[in-house]
Amino acid sequence: QVQLVESGGGLVQSGGSLKLSCAASGSIFSIDAMGWYRQAPGKERELVATITNGGSTNYADSVKGRFTISRDNAKNTMYLQMNSLKPEDTAVYYCHARIRTALWITSEYWGQGTQVTVSS
Repeated sequence: QVQLVESGGGLVQSGGSLKLSCAASGSIFSIDAMGWYRQAPGKERELVATITNGGSTNYADSVKGRFTISRDNAKNTMYLQMNSLKPEDTAVYYCHARIRTALWITSEYWGQGTQVTVSS
């Protein structure tokens, strides 16, 4: 059984910073790509940023220059440093990972989500 657990969400004022963490645990052989997604009320879930196991990153245009995704492969943990937060960043943030539980078995996993609220 594999679990993804997010932490670090909360309430922050506009212009502030937060750092999210996503820890993967369970029967893990290796972790391929990981990413952060978010869903605001009444909107569809959208990509925020992704990172490969080699460290290549990709960002949504709306967060480029403000957010930084990183991962610690030794700890099976991914991070999202969010700076210069805006009210429009308010959403539930979800961790996603493509995880191998064996060399030939790859599955997609989601965390439970963590709320980020940015007040104006």
